Amino acid sequence: MPKMRTHSGTKKRFKITGTGSAKRSRAGNQHLAPGKTHKQKRQLRKFSLVSKSDNKRIKQQLAQLN
Repeated sequence: MPKMRTHSGTKKRFKITGTGSAKRSRAGNQHLAPGKTHKQKRQLRKFSLVSKSDNKRIKQQLAQLN
């Protein structure tokens, strides 16, 4: 049986925090920025945690990194 591989797309998009939850960047920041307020753009720079329901699946895809 072949080895389990780390999912490359997941590896680029998520990081695992010290407590074990996944960290992601927020959506809506790549283009159409002039239509957004300064406050919206500033808040989109912050990281967000992945929801609990998705956290298990993300960590499974990143299993080889830990």
